[in-house]
Amino acid sequence: MSHRRRIALAVAILLPLAGCDGIEIDVPPGSVPVPVSIAPIPSASAGQPEYVCTAVYRTLTEGAVRLAEFTVNEDAEGLKKQFAAMAAEIAAAGEKSTDPAQRAAVGEIADALTEGAQRPDPKGFLNGEFATIGQKLDGTCA
Repeated sequence: MSHRRRIALAVAILLPLAGCDGIEIDVPPGSVPVPVSIAPIPSASAGQPEYVCTAVYRTLTEGAVRLAEFTVNEDAEGLKKQFAAMAAEIAAAGEKSTDPAQRAAVGEIADALTEGAQRPDPKGFLNGEFATIGQKLDGTCA
């Protein structure tokens, strides 16, 4: 295809859209695909600190995507359920750790998420402590 034809084709496609100022397209939150998972592959390293950190960070990252859906919809119960699910998943990952300090740090994260799930206003937890909750693992992932 020649360069002129490509330009003409692009102009033909974009020209009708030029008069569409102010048009909004609504995309339902559930229709956006979840990002690619960075889930660790089960192996002999499953209890090692790096594996546990990857599992916890994955849970926090994927959970944050789901929390965004509930935030957009002003769904406090959905936020609470998601925090509780994340707490359970993180607690299970922490139990596999061979490092006592890391197990304690993961336990603190799970406890904080459980507390966030029990708050009357879970959005306050989301906008507050949740933003830095993963930092509790700093120094335990080596």
